[in-house]
Amino acid sequence: MSLTTVSAHHPYSPAFVAGDLVFVSGALSVDSEGVAVDGRDEALDAAIDRMTDRLAVVGGKLEDVAKLTYYVTDLSLREEANRQFERLFAEPRPARTFVEVSALPYGATVEIDAIATATR
Repeated sequence: MSLTTVSAHHPYSPAFVAGDLVFVSGALSVDSEGVAVDGRDEALDAAIDRMTDRLAVVGGKLEDVAKLTYYVTDLSLREEANRQFERLFAEPRPARTFVEVSALPYGATVEIDAIATATR
């Protein structure tokens, strides 16, 4: 198994390459300073931005994503997430799971993790 980890002051790897796959740890809807982003579309975009940043540490790009999981504190964000998904990904779009949770760290309203193909 090929293994690449990147540490950014976390007890876990923001992105982990195993063989031909990249596993991206959950990325919260926070700004670059770690402050929760207000607004529905803005929070979704912030989480995608943080997830993309994490994917980039191992050379990955958004078009490498095969599966996303959205964790949200408000299930009614689904329509905004669908629009975001359509805006970001060409068909065939990656697989996606959308789950409501009771709370997220730092007051965030969205967390997104991903599985992507490893760039060689």
